[in-house]
Amino acid sequence: MTNKVLLNNVDHADLRVIVRPAAEYGDSVNQVLVFPTEFDEIQREYPIFFRRDPNGALQSVAVLGLDRDENLFLDEHGWQGSYVPAILQRGPFSIGLQEREADGEARREPMVHIDLDHPRVSRSDGLPLFLPQGGNAPYLEHIAGVLRAIYAGIEATAPMFAAFEAAGLIEPVSVEIELDEERKYVLSDLFTVGRAKLAALDGGRLEQLNRSGFLGIAFLVASSMSNVRRLIDLKNAKRRAEHGEPAGAV
Repeated sequence: MTNKVLLNNVDHADLRVIVRPAAEYGDSVNQVLVFPTEFDEIQREYPIFFRRDPNGALQSVAVLGLDRDENLFLDEHGWQGSYVPAILQRGPFSIGLQEREADGEARREPMVHIDLDHPRVSRSDGLPLFLPQGGNAPYLEHIAGVLRAIYAGIEATAPMFAAFEAAGLIEPVSVEIELDEERKYVLSDLFTVGRAKLAALDGGRLEQLNRSGFLGIAFLVASSMSNVRRLIDLKNAKRRAEHGEPAGAV
């Protein structure tokens, strides 16, 4: 259950949000939804794949772990990466459309909402949302930027996939990972931007993708595949730690 309300500096003047990453706050996930607006950051650390939602629409995900509810970037010290995906950064916040009168017309504008029942919301721990004088605290300004990126990313997702499909770039992929003779993983029902298809695009397709702003994004997705190797390294490091083996053991 959620208790989402429109955030304001009167009713919520004393609210704080616990920002430390932890499993109890929902950070222990092996895949997370990501958006084109953050691909530049995501591709530096996580592999980006596409998958279909229950309605058959394509969406982008970053793979964080190999087992169920496993986030290899999360440990007792916090988040082991320089960028936390926006969906996990947003915590209890979301964007809701609110009707407002403007020039005699009713318009629906995006506004910041907060889930008062979210486990990160506190009145004693965490970062404040508002300054004593009532203005936005730095953390809330940061969250506003995160939500803007999510909102813009949602708007860009369908056009991005339409452009990729028109260019014939999307292809299914099955990722097979063998850690040893007993531990093997297969990541199935995934799609990616085909490197060979991307390299084979003719001038017209390249120009169309470039003008739409999605050519660079296609290269980001393709290059992110190298981060599968990082998942393997993190998984092996986790296994060694669980068995008390030295870091250099194989």
